[in-house]
Amino acid sequence: MQDDIERRVADATLVIIGESLSSMTEILEGLGGELANATPDLPGANSPYAIVFHCVAVIEHWGGSVIAGLKIPRDRATEFTATGRVDDLIARVDDVRARLPEWVDMALREGIRDRTVMGSTRPELATATPEWVLTHLVRELSQHLGRLELTREVLRRA
Repeated sequence: MQDDIERRVADATLVIIGESLSSMTEILEGLGGELANATPDLPGANSPYAIVFHCVAVIEHWGGSVIAGLKIPRDRATEFTATGRVDDLIARVDDVRARLPEWVDMALREGIRDRTVMGSTRPELATATPEWVLTHLVRELSQHLGRLELTREVLRRA
């Protein structure tokens, strides 16, 4: 019974995160390099590139570092000003998407390996369950996908 529940949680997590990542890469491809790296003229706005770059770092942090204990370096502050080639960022998205199933499985079967990781503003790390971490990833990507969609529309209208 427990294995069935774990598999369903893993499958749902991977499907929803996968849909968010697919939408993000489609938006980047549709915008092209110039617009993907443009920042809307709004207080606190980020470029589409920076939003997706941040999402990859979020997955690497929570999945790779916290769950898997890989100590993937993170500079959260620079994520929001990142720029670069769309193709290179899509390759990073593809890489993290390929690694995610192992991390999700690890979370549900083994738990969290490293609670000492730095790079998050969330105090829950000290007590977070694996299920909380996975749900947090789904929430973060969904939230940032919405922000990315709005940013795309603002840039296209400008």
